[in-house]
This record gives sequence, structure tokens and C-alpha cells, in this order.
Amino acid sequence: MEETVTALQAAWPIGTRVRLIAMDGVQAPAPGTCGTVTGVDDIGQVHVVWDTGSTLALLDGIDTWERI
Repeated sequence: MEETVTALQAAWPIGTRVRLIAMDGVQAPAPGTCGTVTGVDDIGQVHVVWDTGSTLALLDGIDTWERI
């Protein structure tokens, strides 16, 4: 798990702008919503402050997003 977290931190550094492609869940932002990465936690969640004001994290291997 530590290697995965390190790889995610390298791939998605703080300040990276992202665009959501797909996320399951009733609280998920709409596809196309953009946001800014605020960090990657110890379990590999990529935390994002979405432009909508939401702070829902991305889950590697479950959610889909891209760098913008």
C-alpha cells in the first residue's frame, strides 16, 4: 500500500487541476466538474476541492478523472 500511496502522491501533487469523468455515489459531483488536488492520504484517496465547493475524494481504481 505504501508504494501505491507514494505513486499517487507523485502522480497527483497538491495543486494539480483535475476534471471528473466518472464517480459513483449520490454525493458525487457531475461528470466534467473540475477541482484542485489538496493531497493524497495514507490509504490512497486523492483529496480534491471541487469548484462546486465539495471536498469529496477520488478513489484510484474506482473513480475516473484526468489532469487538466
